[in-house]
This record gives sequence, structure tokens and C-alpha cells, in this order.
Amino acid sequence: MGKPNIIFILLDDYGWADSTCYGSEFYETPNLDRLCAEGMKFTDAYASCPVCSPTRASVMSGKYPARVGVTNFIDWSGRNHPNRGKLIDVPYFRYLPHEERTIAQAMKDGGYATWHVGKWHLGGPGFYPDEHGFEVNVGGCEHGSPGRGGYFSPWTIPVLDDVDVPDDTYLTDYLTDRVVDLIENRDERPFFLNLWYYTVHTPIQAKREKIEKYEEKAKKMGLDKIEPFEEGDFFPGAHKKDRRITRRTVQSDPVYAAMIESMDESVGRILDALEAAGVADNTAIMFTSDNGGLATSEGSPTCNAPLAEGKGWMYEGGTREPLIVKWPGVTQAGSVCDVPVTSTDYYPTILEMAGLDLIPEQHCDGVSIVPLLKGDGLARDAIFWHFPHYGNQGGTPGSSVRAGDYKLIEFFESGHVELYNLREDIGEAQDLSDELPDVRDRLHGLLKGWQEEIEAKIPEENPDFEPWQERPVWETNRGR
Repeated sequence: MGKPNIIFILLDDYGWADSTCYGSEFYETPNLDRLCAEGMKFTDAYASCPVCSPTRASVMSGKYPARVGVTNFIDWSGRNHPNRGKLIDVPYFRYLPHEERTIAQAMKDGGYATWHVGKWHLGGPGFYPDEHGFEVNVGGCEHGSPGRGGYFSPWTIPVLDDVDVPDDTYLTDYLTDRVVDLIENRDERPFFLNLWYYTVHTPIQAKREKIEKYEEKAKKMGLDKIEPFEEGDFFPGAHKKDRRITRRTVQSDPVYAAMIESMDESVGRILDALEAAGVADNTAIMFTSDNGGLATSEGSPTCNAPLAEGKGWMYEGGTREPLIVKWPGVTQAGSVCDVPVTSTDYYPTILEMAGLDLIPEQHCDGVSIVPLLKGDGLARDAIFWHFPHYGNQGGTPGSSVRAGDYKLIEFFESGHVELYNLREDIGEAQDLSDELPDVRDRLHGLLKGWQEEIEAKIPEENPDFEPWQERPVWETNRGR
């Protein structure tokens, strides 16, 4: 049958619990559920960072973000965000360095057609997808969201400014149209499609008829009578004393649900296009997200329960992601895997799926999960995170490690650590750091050794810190 085609779908800010097959009772994802029923669902898959650009750099490089040097999201203007809080944010690259041999370049060198469609957010001109091994770039630029125009055309995405489409064309639909065109007009080579939708990143916008559908559904479920938010603790770090975190406690936002339905319809269209082209049985599909759902700021459109917090936080809600893999002839239909995996693993996995030689000097932090896809085990001691920045969602600088069932988080502001048994306490409600000092010290030692090995930058104290300093609170533009 030849080398398989490989499609890697990455959503933006899509939460672990945002699909029906992962337990959502409000959102509807029949096509993802179909993919899940035909492939393998991972319960303990992770993004390598609780915000977007670092995870994307990790996928492209097979390295942890701290090793690549991209540890925070890249501002579309090319500016790092100002230092703030008790600590000073560490410096980081505002682009994916050309020294990294990306998975796209490796696949291209291996005889694959390489297509990028959707969000990029790994640097401006000179660092676009076509500068990193992709032959086709549709929509990939420095922007982290659709920009001022939102999801309805005309968009303010530089590489799509000259696209001739009717006004109010929905971006997710347009990108899917282009994917279908690429599949239908492919050449004889196998293809690697890197499909990184902008959705469900803010602005939270969707089609009116779908919004109305979920407004009615919310009423039928009684969700319109439930207060969906709770006021939480103060933002850590520098903030006005009356600034508190607003957390969403239930999935009930009709606009967000409508966004998800449009995305799911697009996934279904791609599955149908593969069938129509006669290549479905020779196409592997991977579906995941770049960080946790947005649950504590910018409108808090979703709830990640039973996970704690969300995007921008070191807790599970910030990094645990859905991962569905369908590899015809390899993955067992309807199978479930609870082995922890992370974004660095996709590079060597894709190479092995394609039958290409691994490049361990490049994807040095990744482990191929092909054994898991075949129903076997995986040997790895731990996975790590390093986010030495303040997130506008309320999280503070920190590092963390998961080894087996245990996860330890180190908070740089205070220097304290927290320890959780994720198998027994997925919501990270019971800190075991005092009860299990041996486990705490072992994991903390692993984390410190890893930080030293990759030369992770640690934030320093801010000598100009004043308690009343206010961290920016970003606004969002809700749907039409």
C-alpha cells in the first residue's frame, strides 16, 4: 500500500473535556466520536506548555520548549510582554529558530508532500511555515488569532489578506475547503498535512443558527438557570486587591459550543474527503490541542472539570489534552491508553509511522508512541514542563514533573512545591507533599536535575515590584 499519509490536527485552546467522547454533555462532537471509535483514545496526553507557541515549537522540533528557547506565546507584534509580578519573566525567542530541523523538513526529505493549513504562531516573515519545510502554507503567519476581523471574513491574517471569498465566510470552513482541495489535487507522493485550526481561540464567534441551537439546548438542560461562574482567589502576583479570578464551573456557553460543532463538522468533511479519494485506509490521523481550555479569563468560555484550572496554569486543566489517533491496520478500534505522552513525542512517532529513520539528535526529548499504538508498553521515567512566565489567565511562573501516577509542581514565586496522585486525585485537590516526603523529594530532584540539564531559565526577583501593580486583563470579542 506504500507509505501512509499522515494528518496531524492541532486545535487552539481546546480543553481535555470539550468532546463528547471525553465526557462533555453539552458540546456535540459526532465526528470526533467517530474518529475515537475507529482509533485509540489517550486519557493522559499532555501539551508541553500551558500556552500555545511553546507547544507548537515542541511539536515541530521534538524538544521541550525550554530547550528550544520558546517558553511563552509569541505576541503578533513581535514584542515580548512586559515583566510583571514579584518575579521578572525570562527572555525567550519570538520565533522558531532555523537551527531546528522541523518534522516538516524531515518528512519532505523523506519524500512526502508537506502542507501546513491554519494557525502557525511561531514567528513572523522569514519564519513562516514555508521557511520550515512546508511546501504549502495556507493561513500560517505570526498571528495567534484571526485578528481584528475575527472568524468571519474579511480576516486580518497577512497571508490571507488577498483571499477572494464572500464576506462573512467562516474561517474554519475556509481552511477545511483548502484541505479538501489539497487532498483532491494531490500528486503521487504521500502527504503530511499539518492542520492547525485557529479555533477555538478567542474571539469566541460562531454561526448564528448554531448559537441558537445551543441556546435552546441550554434551556432544555436547565443550564440557563445555573450560575456558570464562581469568584475565586486573588490573582497571584501583582494585581489590584479587588481583582479576582472568575472560573467557569459548567460547560454551558452556546457560542463556544457552536464553535466546536463547526470544527467537528470540518473534521467530518475531511474524513469524508479521504473516503472519496480512496485513501482513508492508508491515512493516519492524530487529533490533539496546544494547551488547556480557557476557563479562568477572557470570558472563560469552557470548563475543564474534573481537571483544575485551565490555559496558562501548571495544573492539569492547563496541560492535559485530548489525543485521538487512528492508524488503519495498527490501532485497535475503540481502544483506550492511559500511558502519559506529551507533545515532544509526535515528531519521532510521525517519522516511525512514515517508515523514516529517527533523528534522535533533533527530537531528543521525544519518545515514539508507536509501541502504544500497537498495544504495547512504553519505557520512560518522567515528563516535564517549564513555564517561567505570568499568564494573563492567572497562573504564575513554575515548573512541573509527572512520574508514574505522581505529579509535582514547583512555584517560583514562593519556592513551595505541591504533590498530587493523579490516578486517585485527577482534580489535584489533595496536596500530598507533607504526607509523602520521599516521593516529593524524589520528584523534586528529578525536576531540578532536568532544569539543569536543559539549562532552563529561572525568573529572578523583580526589585521594582509593588503590590498594587496591575497585570493586564485582556478583553474578548464574543460571537455573532
